[in-house]
Amino acid sequence: MSDLNKLTIGAARDALARGETTAVEITEACLTEIEAADALGAFVHKTPEIALEQARAADARIKAGEAAAMTGIPLGIKDLFCTRGVPSQAASRILEGFRPEYESTVTQNLFDAGAIMLGKLNMDEFAMGSSNETSVYGNAVNPWRRGNEDTALTPGGSSGGSASAVSADLCLAATGTDTGGSIRQPAAFTGITGLKPTYGRVSRWGIVAFASSLDQAGPMTKDVRDAAIMLTAMAGHDPKDSTSRDLAVPDFEAALTGDIKGKVIGIPKEYRLDGMPAEIEKLWEDGKAMLADAGAKVIDITLPHTKYALPAYYVIAPAEASSNLARYDGVRYGRRAKLAAGDGITEMYEKTRAEGFGAEVQRRVMVGTYVLSAGFYDAYYNRARKVRALIKRDFEEAFDQGVDAILTPATPSAAFGLGEMADADPVQMYLNDVFTVTVNLAGLPGISVPAGLDAKGLPLGLQLIGKPWEEGDLLNTAYALERAAGFVSKPEKWW
Repeated sequence: MSDLNKLTIGAARDALARGETTAVEITEACLTEIEAADALGAFVHKTPEIALEQARAADARIKAGEAAAMTGIPLGIKDLFCTRGVPSQAASRILEGFRPEYESTVTQNLFDAGAIMLGKLNMDEFAMGSSNETSVYGNAVNPWRRGNEDTALTPGGSSGGSASAVSADLCLAATGTDTGGSIRQPAAFTGITGLKPTYGRVSRWGIVAFASSLDQAGPMTKDVRDAAIMLTAMAGHDPKDSTSRDLAVPDFEAALTGDIKGKVIGIPKEYRLDGMPAEIEKLWEDGKAMLADAGAKVIDITLPHTKYALPAYYVIAPAEASSNLARYDGVRYGRRAKLAAGDGITEMYEKTRAEGFGAEVQRRVMVGTYVLSAGFYDAYYNRARKVRALIKRDFEEAFDQGVDAILTPATPSAAFGLGEMADADPVQMYLNDVFTVTVNLAGLPGISVPAGLDAKGLPLGLQLIGKPWEEGDLLNTAYALERAAGFVSKPEKWW
């Protein structure tokens, strides 16, 4: 077989089962592509020796008739996941040289299922960003281009390296994390599928924390079926994570019938923004028509507290970040600044954090510390928590009224150029999360599905939001949307 790196998980699994190829051959094809794709900045720690060792073990497992759905599938792992003996530094200078002595639960689950790690993927520092421009490794680059332009585009963030690698066929799939849209936004920018599961469906243990009540790991894949296959392997109760829900993991792939007749799809009026590009509006209208043609009932709904979601998120997330990042102090692991004669522990903290944290991380830590301070806790953080409860209640009321899923745009635009927002107000960057943060605040599952191209040939995504713990139903609706949209475009290779 040729172009093995271009296979989906489902196609690779079937080819491996039929003996048409081997895990070693697929892995070698991916490793060859990775070596030729440094211009994308996607893989930041390559692990070919580990990959080939895991591939040989996968082939032995397949030969013995003991293969699982992910056995022999080469993946990229976001640098936020701790991987035993492999650099895991959350794209930050402050964790330079950190090699964990343990494996995150998600990567362990994937390895137990026979998956293969090709290496670690680029990301925004500590997952704080929407463009992958805050990484200590440098920018990740979108494999797509605007028409005939040479302008380098963002792959989105924070899971920009994951999105770029999957879109460019450097790996068959990748792990991502989503705190306010960091799986779904980059998936939309690069023409792939990105799934954020229900909060608590996938363990957070061994994933470097940004905002603990919002973070959730999920799959970034080439299609919806692959997302279902990979989520089945990633998910499960973990006693090491107190927020992990003790629920059985269904076979999500088995839910993909494509039959959505009678399903009720809600269209929230609050997601119609002033100045929304006509292309996004048209994509949304097209998505509604696709789902209606597939047999779903499309109705208008209201989520009245949506307008408060973005400010509430940018109070809660920095507050939790300032608490989580307090552990990086130069004492126990990671970077420690060089001290001058007479410097004490306070100077060590200050110099280490000043050197180790980038500008965006410093900004969010300062904002978070401010909103948690004694004089402002009630005015900001406590009020944001109350708004969050109202946002969650809006969704609950919609679902209680019979809505099965909610359809919205995934992003307010197609991918923008790297550096185009460098001099802009940070709020302009934060607006990239306007359609996605509500899902994290409410702890719901959400998925981005590629559904069309803009006038310059860049991919655009639609988002479906589902009921808590009903990822199977959400994936099936996404599967129906995917089939109706028929998105098959790939970036032209320039790297």
